[in-house]
Amino acid sequence: MWFWGRKGASGFSSRSTAEEVTHGVEGAGLTAIVTGASSGIGIETARVLALRGVHVVMAVRNTASGAKVKQDILNQVPGAKLHVMELDLSSMESVRRFAADYKSTRLPLNILINNAGVMACPFMLSKDNIELQFATNHLGHFLLTKLLLDTMKNTSRESKREGRIVNLSSEAHRFSYPEGVRFDKINDVSSYGSIPAYGQSKLCNVLHANELARQLKEDGVNITVNSLHPGAIMTSLWRYFNSYLAGAVSAVARYFIKTVPQGAATTCYLALNPQVAGVTGEYFTDCNVAKPSSLAEDSELAKKVWDFSTKLIDSDSGGSHS
Repeated sequence: MWFWGRKGASGFSSRSTAEEVTHGVEGAGLTAIVTGASSGIGIETARVLALRGVHVVMAVRNTASGAKVKQDILNQVPGAKLHVMELDLSSMESVRRFAADYKSTRLPLNILINNAGVMACPFMLSKDNIELQFATNHLGHFLLTKLLLDTMKNTSRESKREGRIVNLSSEAHRFSYPEGVRFDKINDVSSYGSIPAYGQSKLCNVLHANELARQLKEDGVNITVNSLHPGAIMTSLWRYFNSYLAGAVSAVARYFIKTVPQGAATTCYLALNPQVAGVTGEYFTDCNVAKPSSLAEDSELAKKVWDFSTKLIDSDSGGSHS
């Protein structure tokens, strides 16, 4: 972990903002998808990418909210290229529909930012009968990435420009269940814990990025895949914490908490900054390479998560995984 405010090898720190880490970067001609672009750091990520000239597709669950955010960004960045599309990551049907609709636009895809998520919610099942945090934070993004990968490969090949996939994880990946991923108990309500379940989904974000990075590198594909911890930011993700606990966390966190522009910095850095050209399969904090947990570095666990996730998206329902 980097000390608060201390600059790392990149020249950036926890205090750096998304605008600062992309200063002077020209994004014209690039197209990016940002999931969860209508709230929290997703809004700032979309705004800063648009500010740098990137055509941003805002993949959001609520298109009315997305349209409002789009207008807010246009007011700040006249001429910004923004497009709102509906995506509910907790529904495989919605993910498949989004991917099909995106492909039908014939747009290229240089950058995929898997940003959306839910945090520490009570036990709930997704539309596909899979525990909601695992379904939304990991599985939806796993499927989305899989469905859009050929588009990214074609774009990279035709444009001769590196593609970039960015998975938003969290330091919470260190606080998963003891075994890391509960393959046989994904839907076990009796042993469910909202925090370890969140940690499990965030661990899977790192493992997904690492395994995909390995595969693409092995195949000689010019696409990098990295994961990151955005930092502690008080956004709507905290909505499932009770007010007393959220207030206590906020009181302590004010000493190290990030603003939203600081929280979006590492995402925008990985999406656009030339410093990370060719860097793949790494975990970043505060725009610098960091060391994740030992479970996150377990290549066999990464392959197991890959195979498990593939089976889930290939089946009609995850209901048999209790």
